[in-house]
Amino acid sequence: MSAPGHVLLASYDYLDSAVDAIEGLRKAGFKSLKAFAPYPEHHIEAALGYGQSPVRVFTLVGGLAGAATGLAFTTWTSMDWPLVVGGKPIVAIPAYVPIVFEMTVLFGALATVIGLFMLSRLPDFKLPVVYDPELSNGRYGVYVETPPERVDEARKILKAQEPAELREGTEAAHG
Repeated sequence: MSAPGHVLLASYDYLDSAVDAIEGLRKAGFKSLKAFAPYPEHHIEAALGYGQSPVRVFTLVGGLAGAATGLAFTTWTSMDWPLVVGGKPIVAIPAYVPIVFEMTVLFGALATVIGLFMLSRLPDFKLPVVYDPELSNGRYGVYVETPPERVDEARKILKAQEPAELREGTEAAHG
């Protein structure tokens, strides 16, 4: 079993300082970073390297599956219990459009919710790794897990942006 790594939590009064700290840590090769902010901030997301959300793929796949299910269900029903009314064809696509549309919306919405929960890793039954009430009151936090031999490097990068507070510990104590 390897030695536990170290964790550093820096809280900043200014967004620019937190973003610069995150960018510095990423440039130095630190991978396990978390950011805390009192509100959603796209600058932090960009600094962490987040791209477009993959939830949209879940929505697309769910919508296509819903459309296929709606079309298959209505076609199968018409073929299994054929009702010839007024000489109309048994498989009449225009009559199926509302059902196919509704199934597309239903499956797309359900897939979106499932994708959101899966990608957000919810529910998370573990206790939070760190909590500082100031991170909800206007400060920005940068949390980094680092191996013991790189603690000084991470501390130097975080201190370069003049944090309001810098806490240190081990993963064993926090995890």
